[in-house]
Amino acid sequence: MKYFLITYRFKHGSEEDWHREIARFISALDNDPALRGRISYRCMKASGGPDYYHLAAAADEDAVRDLQSREFFSRYTGQTELAAGGEVVVSPLELIAQTAAAP
Repeated sequence: MKYFLITYRFKHGSEEDWHREIARFISALDNDPALRGRISYRCMKASGGPDYYHLAAAADEDAVRDLQSREFFSRYTGQTELAAGGEVVVSPLELIAQTAAAP
């Protein structure tokens, strides 16, 4: 499993519109037959602040390549850059330990 943490501070646009765009991206992931079950994606926001945290997990490198080949991924990546004013940090994560059941 490959994990990535995407962080940024929301700077441009309407948060409501941005939340709808995030939901569209997640829907596209869920509805893509080749990606379903191979990519997990969560978006969280700091309460009362402009900081966003997206946690992505991919089953393997093939899942990452498949995702990166999708037009909806390229579009969403560009929109994320716009929302963040060009300041997006993507950090690959290494899993050290976890509970038996991840919610």
